[in-house]
Amino acid sequence: MNGRTVLERFPAGGPRGSWPAEEFARARRMEGLPAEVVMDLATDTFLVIVRGGDGSADAAA
Repeated sequence: MNGRTVLERFPAGGPRGSWPAEEFARARRMEGLPAEVVMDLATDTFLVIVRGGDGSADAAA
């Protein structure tokens, strides 16, 4: 498919001043994973992904 693995999902309507998806992605980057945050407009969620995964976890998101 598109070669990405979804690590975690976060609702877009978080509390003001809170960026849980960005915080989660930063923690994964500190562990050595090239995590990034993307928006899934269809479900109104932020996804923390790693590109180039084998596609077995959740590549259709």
